[in-house]
Amino acid sequence: MSDGGARARSRRLLPESAGREARLLVATRAIRGFSDGVVAVALASYLTSLSFSPLQIGALVTGTMLGSAALTLAIGLWGGRLSRRRVLLGACALMGATGLGFAGLTAFWPLFVIGVVGTLNPSSGDISVFLPVEQSLLAQSAAAPDRTALFAWYNLSGSLCGAVGALASAIPAWLARRHGIPLHAAERWVFVLYAATAIVAALVYSRLPREAAPSSGAVTFGLRRSRRIVLQLAALFSLDSMGGGLVVQSLLVLWLARRFGLSATTAGQIFFVAGICAAFSQLVSSRLAARIGLVETMVYTHLPANLLLIAAGIVPNATAAVALLLARMCLSNMDVPARQSYVMAVVPPDERAAAASLTNVPRSLAAALTPAVAGWMLDHSTFGWPLVCAGGLKAIYDLLLLAQFRRVRPHEGS
Repeated sequence: MSDGGARARSRRLLPESAGREARLLVATRAIRGFSDGVVAVALASYLTSLSFSPLQIGALVTGTMLGSAALTLAIGLWGGRLSRRRVLLGACALMGATGLGFAGLTAFWPLFVIGVVGTLNPSSGDISVFLPVEQSLLAQSAAAPDRTALFAWYNLSGSLCGAVGALASAIPAWLARRHGIPLHAAERWVFVLYAATAIVAALVYSRLPREAAPSSGAVTFGLRRSRRIVLQLAALFSLDSMGGGLVVQSLLVLWLARRFGLSATTAGQIFFVAGICAAFSQLVSSRLAARIGLVETMVYTHLPANLLLIAAGIVPNATAAVALLLARMCLSNMDVPARQSYVMAVVPPDERAAAASLTNVPRSLAAALTPAVAGWMLDHSTFGWPLVCAGGLKAIYDLLLLAQFRRVRPHEGS
């Protein structure tokens, strides 16, 4: 099929005002989503096969998320001296090195160090350095009325390919059984694949327009008029992410195994379905936001999802828990495009890059604080305490967001 035909289909799917840059960013989100989906499910199984304890797995997950937060903070504070295209290409190089490091090493401390300095994403969502840079580029790639819909398609591509990646995570276990090789040896190829997708993503990023790097005297901490609202949003998003860190996908795989004895293969199938539910639910977000508002869309979809998460942690059998988790995934990601669009809309255009970084950094930091706590909980009990605590924290976030920002509307035409 011709490249022109693919571009024509992309134009029909994306909002009319979305240009070539938007199509490239949606494509790279899909590429990274697939590799993240494979790794998020396979990571816990791989580390368990290396005889790591749940506490060690939780600590390593915490390290990866802390490293992502620190790197994103650096980009937010000093990345203004570099073109965003160059930042994305550099992140791809680091992604490739991370994959090769996990593929080649098996001891805890070397893997911990690589997790901290690398780009590995143990979550089903995107918490990496790529996200704020892509968001700031995406916000300028379409007209304001189309922005939420464009973010929905951007997140759809990541969620859908992440779901396929979760399903593909079962392939190493199948190969290990078929050929009689150790599971960890087969799962090591997951990280080789992760490194390979970094090369593919870099090739796509290389087609982005070149930007002139700002002069050395340019302001690199770009929050001025919007500083107060961005810091308020960052604080609330941090509370939400602190809850989310308790239930990152790698730890949910571990909980399902310890609580109900479900294999990584079964978990991969579950998260494939969950990813499909999450992916297509986001398309509803832009339509709902147009009818009831961005903040209301965030809260009225997210709050029921968190109640379902609490219930999943309480029920005593696998069927009910999985059903509740799937129902939760039908709602839990509908707030994502609305949230991204809202942040881009309530700040001036020249402050969007900084706002994207400085609302994502606290989220990453907060999310990095709690996986080790979840690992400790799972080390002492198979009950769904991480799910119950996560749902409670995230519900508090929803209520505070509604109370503080219900009347703060986006700038017209921003």
